[in-house]
Amino acid sequence: MATATATEPASSPPKRALITGITGQDGSYLTEFLLEKGYEVHGLIRRSSNFNTQRLNHLYIDPHNAQHARMRLHYADLTDASSLRRWVDTIAPDEVYNLAAQSHVAVSFETPDYTADVVATGALRLLEAVRAHIHTTGRHVRYYQAGSSEMYGSTPPPQSESTPFHPRSPYAASKVAAHWYTVNYREAYGLFACNGILFNHESPRRGENFVTRKITRAVGRIVVGLQKKLFLGNLKAQRDWGFAGDYLIPLFYHLCRAIVTGGRRGVVEAVDGWDSEPTKTRSPIVCFSGQFGPSYSLLWNPCTVGP
Repeated sequence: MATATATEPASSPPKRALITGITGQDGSYLTEFLLEKGYEVHGLIRRSSNFNTQRLNHLYIDPHNAQHARMRLHYADLTDASSLRRWVDTIAPDEVYNLAAQSHVAVSFETPDYTADVVATGALRLLEAVRAHIHTTGRHVRYYQAGSSEMYGSTPPPQSESTPFHPRSPYAASKVAAHWYTVNYREAYGLFACNGILFNHESPRRGENFVTRKITRAVGRIVVGLQKKLFLGNLKAQRDWGFAGDYLIPLFYHLCRAIVTGGRRGVVEAVDGWDSEPTKTRSPIVCFSGQFGPSYSLLWNPCTVGP
């Protein structure tokens, strides 16, 4: 007697994400998050004589092991439009996250042309690659542009999505340009493109030339006798510091414009509080233990990001 066998429905292919700046702090946390969601993640990296993938080493699987390697890296550059268009067409991503930038404010004064080429015009090149891909294939692609609180510049707090921009550095001005390029492509071409304005977010993966890592690294070196003094710049500066890993939830859903913790701490406070107990500090950046965690609330505002 013949028996009927139920046919299992074919599983749908995983969503594909394309990330620029994947080797940075935010890119590594976003990659972890997307892999946990079942995504196939592709990252664009610049060719260099030195490997700069240490933040991704724990996620790397040899691409020859195709069944398990869900993160892949490809050589490209935001200054090279042809490489961007080629990889967008080849990967055919469902989502594009533009996190890459020359993001050091002080360095942007030393290399203003390069900063503008990467941060501003680079975003325009990537938007155009996405637009052309959609026009050619008819596919639906979501685009996220990483903004920065530096775009507000001299505009006094409190700040929100409607606060006017007043950038005070080549980096900030370039981010403002990238922001408006994204708005223009959404309104002119109907792209699902949105901006996220992220305030300062830190973690153990932050570059060592940023003030938070300068402080925590110096504390460790001073404790073990490898360093005697810590030299800092503007001690009057205040920033809304948060944990980088927390910022990925609204970023992932493309629903954010401004992501903040709701408070500010000064550089002096960060230095003075280095030996405070983690439970007594609002910002984990001042904890001697070096533990950065989501010990505080994030505030973000949903907004319309589609056409």
